[in-house]
Amino acid sequence: MFALDDELVRWQAELSEAHGSSRLPLLTALAWHLRQRDPLRAQTLSAEIAPLLALLPVAEAALQRARLMLIGAEAEWLSGRLDTAQYQAEQALRQLEQAADLPARANRARADACWVLAWVANDRGDSGAGDRWLEQAALAARAAGDPVRIDVIDAASGICDTFSDWKLAQQRWSGRFGTDLADMADLAPVAAGWISDFFGTCAFQRSDYGRAIGHLMLSYETALATGQIRRAIIVATNIGNGFTSLNAHEAALDWMQRGLDLARPTGWPLSIGMCLMQTAETLRQLGQREAAQTLLREALSALAPLSGSRAYAVALEYQGDLALDLGNHAAALDSFTRLASRGDALGQTDFQSSARRGQAHALSHLGRTEEALAAAQGALALAREHADASSQIAALNVLADIHARHRLPAPADMQAANPVLHYLQLALEIAATIEGYTVPGALLDASAREYAAIGDHARAYAIALQASAARDQTHSQQATNRAIAMQVQYQTERAQTEGEHHRQLAAAEAQRAEVLQQTSATLEHLSAIGQEITAHLDAAAVFRALDRHVHGLLDATHFSVFLLEPGEEWLSCAFGVEAGKPVPPVRMPLSDPNANSARCVRERREILVELGEADVTPNLIPGTLPTMSLIFVPLRVGERVLGAMTVQSLLAHAYGERERLIFRTLCAYGAIALDNASAYRQVAATLKTLSATQEQLLEKNLELEQAYKALEEVSLTDQLTGLRNRRFFLQNVDADVALSLRAYDAGQHRELTECDLIAPNDLVFFMVDLDHFKEVNDRYGHAAGDSILVQMQERLREVFRESDYVIRWGGEEFLVLARATHRDEAHAVAERMRRAVADREFVLPDGVLLSRTCSIGFACFPFLPQQPRLLSWSQVVELADQGLYVAKRSGRNAWAALYSTAATQPEGIFPRLMQHLDQAVEDGEVRLVSNLTGPLELGGERRRVGLSSDLET
Repeated sequence: MFALDDELVRWQAELSEAHGSSRLPLLTALAWHLRQRDPLRAQTLSAEIAPLLALLPVAEAALQRARLMLIGAEAEWLSGRLDTAQYQAEQALRQLEQAADLPARANRARADACWVLAWVANDRGDSGAGDRWLEQAALAARAAGDPVRIDVIDAASGICDTFSDWKLAQQRWSGRFGTDLADMADLAPVAAGWISDFFGTCAFQRSDYGRAIGHLMLSYETALATGQIRRAIIVATNIGNGFTSLNAHEAALDWMQRGLDLARPTGWPLSIGMCLMQTAETLRQLGQREAAQTLLREALSALAPLSGSRAYAVALEYQGDLALDLGNHAAALDSFTRLASRGDALGQTDFQSSARRGQAHALSHLGRTEEALAAAQGALALAREHADASSQIAALNVLADIHARHRLPAPADMQAANPVLHYLQLALEIAATIEGYTVPGALLDASAREYAAIGDHARAYAIALQASAARDQTHSQQATNRAIAMQVQYQTERAQTEGEHHRQLAAAEAQRAEVLQQTSATLEHLSAIGQEITAHLDAAAVFRALDRHVHGLLDATHFSVFLLEPGEEWLSCAFGVEAGKPVPPVRMPLSDPNANSARCVRERREILVELGEADVTPNLIPGTLPTMSLIFVPLRVGERVLGAMTVQSLLAHAYGERERLIFRTLCAYGAIALDNASAYRQVAATLKTLSATQEQLLEKNLELEQAYKALEEVSLTDQLTGLRNRRFFLQNVDADVALSLRAYDAGQHRELTECDLIAPNDLVFFMVDLDHFKEVNDRYGHAAGDSILVQMQERLREVFRESDYVIRWGGEEFLVLARATHRDEAHAVAERMRRAVADREFVLPDGVLLSRTCSIGFACFPFLPQQPRLLSWSQVVELADQGLYVAKRSGRNAWAALYSTAATQPEGIFPRLMQHLDQAVEDGEVRLVSNLTGPLELGGERRRVGLSSDLET
């Protein structure tokens, strides 16, 4: 279900050495386990896997195809496209019905599909559906006998239960998990992470924040190590919340930032929105209201596609509290009203109660007294219904505040001197029933003020003393919380230090292994370099080879070769590169006392120059960098010296004995190769004149060949839209048809039904035609028509994959050849194509917006797989064209496909279909599948064709 990072590294290494069919299981494993680590690469690997599935048995292919669908579904879910994610996951479940021969593996995949559907439902705000999908996932995992999946799914169910009622959840699941990880030995890391998350969530709900943070940190590390990036982000923000509750705001912001650093690169809306809103709440509590307001706006914008989620509701609550702090009561009312709606939809009482309290507070300040009173009473009723003492106290506090601000009738059951005291006394009575609860000093202060106002100064004084004691106790508790936070932070830093120590040990071991590997690689290089360099007979090739090997084996900021000129009185730079750029040309007399290159040649010995950071590079060539480590070695062949080579680095002490030995070896090879090149150059000069004519002919041939390729490319491309044209299609379609027919022939050993999925190598031909296109040209001009055609190709490319052929067939008509597309999917593709045109306006060159629609006909190849003889692809294209004709004649802005159900030979059906389409429909020889409703006009007559939802009529 989730793999450790080490396992991925091993699979990557094995994949680089695997060939043929042995690559498939590695590709599948990597694609599956990269689905959150690197979704783009997971999709790329999926595309590489898809064509290979045709080589597998039917059940295995169905299972792997379902896995690929789940990879896509998870990517859609994380990106907030919940409808698409749900559709793909449900399609995966249907696909698994064909994998009944592999029960254990199919059940594991079924559990994973239900898992994705559960989180899709939760993000949509449908927690009931989420719970049901988790139950289905657990059943499938148990049927598969997979203990890790069972533990993970049960822990996730426990976490979801905790948000509804943590006490009941703890009672329900304590028998399953105990009360601590110590109760469960030999857990797999991923299971330990999820169960620890459950313990942490329970501890958080009961306000045991120190214990919660400890559990959640283990969950965070496990989530990162197993590629659960979204879970790691959520847990990081929860840890930050825990530190906020302990008044350790610096640590809280650090963890919020960790979550945000993980979330931002993903672009996942829920993950980014959660991090932003939790950070905003921490900043609000620190008094940084403007910064909090900015982050909350960004959070709500990110969460907008997931407005049904619990996270969006939390953000609304935070926004309402911030608006109250800022005195913006109208904005607060708006936020709490929207929160009330979300709380009612989610069925979660914490949101319902807090929303009504917030509304009451805002309405009271806005002067809408009766509404404020009703909202506060509603909040109190909800809190009493669910026996939520803390929410009752908060609601009573709001009622007291409303009566203090406005003259209102006294409540019917009032026992106190005034309504304010009545509600405050009720709040204090409830507070006394909560074990371990410290009554807030602000509540006691309010009571004392009211008693003083009615003249009961003795009672006011006594309550004021209680308020002072409560504040002392609160300060003591806050100090305790800070101590707990410091202890947890210390433990965290200690664990991180130990982890860093282990990482450093591992890095040292890896470095030692790398040194051994480099030594081995160096010996390999040096054994091959001599053969490679001396094989060149061209000086420029020798220079390039030397440059490549110097940079491969040494730290070389600067590399140059100096050669003696004829007469041996001058030395010139024949080749020089520094930091990837050519060295300025330089020439010096051999007698130059300051040039190290000249000195190296004169003295026929190696020269090493090492400078300190404060030193100045001596005899620096103009236009070059001030390097700190320099080696000069003579180029010698026997007793002759050809020149000198130098390599230089910006690093101090860059060249030890090993590096100097390597460079001396390269110089020896270079000297021999350059001497050979010089001799060859003399021979080559004689042949140069003879070869000039031949070279000119070769250049002309090359020019002609390039011109032909350019013309060929132009002939295959539509110049207006940039799409391939009909000629390209005719050149390439036969290869795809042959591949499809081979796959079809291979599948003849089993009985196919008309509703079977097309094999991965089958084809679907789509004919697409813009409706009423002539009107555009007539009314707006041909430039407008051309603009619409260009925009049309962009929309087609949005719908279809890069592997599909999108062809401009002529005028406003397009042909698309889609490969590896299921028959069921063909209808969905046609509908997406229709909507891509109809739902968005086209922009004309003068800025005018214009709505257009299109009509679509499609047919599948091979056509009639149950018949002894198949239709040709061109006949299938004609069928697609007839489907287009039906869509056009039936009102446009529609799609239609034709399928045969006759028992006669296809060659007998086809002419009648082309010539007498209306009669063929009437005789039941042709079945129409379409999104059309109402009467269809066929052959000049109108008749009603019934359409059923399963496309069977």
